[in-house]
Amino acid sequence: AAPACYDDAAGQRKKAMKFSEDADSKHLMISAYGDDFITVNERRHALPAMLGGEQPPRPWPVTSAAALTPADLDLLLASDPEIVIIGCGPRQHFLHPELLHHIMRHGIGCEVMTTPSACRTWNIIVSEGRRVAAGLLAPAPE
Repeated sequence: AAPACYDDAAGQRKKAMKFSEDADSKHLMISAYGDDFITVNERRHALPAMLGGEQPPRPWPVTSAAALTPADLDLLLASDPEIVIIGCGPRQHFLHPELLHHIMRHGIGCEVMTTPSACRTWNIIVSEGRRVAAGLLAPAPE
């Protein structure tokens, strides 16, 4: 993967990470990410976003990991995943135990990590042919 640059909404130059191209186009693969976007199958999508099933990324109405609710997680569970990934932005956060229990009581695993790590993990799990859902957050507004 090679670093690239982009201009954010405020016109500031930012670094992005672009992954090497994957010939498997039948899956949703994240090919790049930045502070406020992901690129999935060559289409750019704003963060926060959710991915799951065969649908393209959709907006996810969550502003921060601390603001997550069971209803937000239900949006991810609707795609019937075997694992849920939560990308918390640039810093690791821990979900409240009640939120983790909300997912795990369905027999579904949950991993919480930074959004860049979640993007990489998504690609690995999808390439294994497993059902995964992800909620990816942008950095919290200052």
